[in-house]
Amino acid sequence: MIVERIQVSMFATNCYLVVCPDTKESVIIDPGADGKGIAEKVRSMGLTVKKIINTHAHVDHIGANSRLKEIFKVPIILNKKDLELYKNPGFTLNLFFRNLPEPDVFVAEGDRIDFGKLSLQVLETPGHTPGGICFMVNNAVFCGDTLFAGSVGRTDLAGGSHFALIKSIREKIMVLPPQTVVYPGHGPSTTIGAEAASNPFVDDSYRNRL
Repeated sequence: MIVERIQVSMFATNCYLVVCPDTKESVIIDPGADGKGIAEKVRSMGLTVKKIINTHAHVDHIGANSRLKEIFKVPIILNKKDLELYKNPGFTLNLFFRNLPEPDVFVAEGDRIDFGKLSLQVLETPGHTPGGICFMVNNAVFCGDTLFAGSVGRTDLAGGSHFALIKSIREKIMVLPPQTVVYPGHGPSTTIGAEAASNPFVDDSYRNRL
């Protein structure tokens, strides 16, 4: 598996190209902005994009959906629990995103997103938003704004719940093997083991696994 990180938007969002090296098929996770730049990177790597995937519906993760769907003619994937947020981002931002294309496919817990010889397993991780999802593949997990290196996603925006977020992290993410690489929506990558050892939002039961 090849993972290419592209930092986009004023919020320094991590957009990821996840690539099957055998087939050069790929998915785009969280294209928050700069659709032109993302498309140029795809072409420079000789990739075939199969899907656009959003971990959640905040504008800094969906902003380039329209441009990339127009370019690559591929489905947009989202958890249906974030559809209302997708349609109504708030802060008057719907004025700028009124032409955002509807999601084509809704996924939920346990679903798989296949491309090339890879398969992303969907984990529902509400808390940052009602329909937040993460994707597990091989020894990696793409976490959106659920878990960061040394921190967790904010929960003070519409639909956020700190209780739900911590529950999601503890029950869905921290149960993964310590060597699992965590690719967050912002900031550097980390591992489950590193977060178990030092993240202040993780309780001692996970540190005892190390």
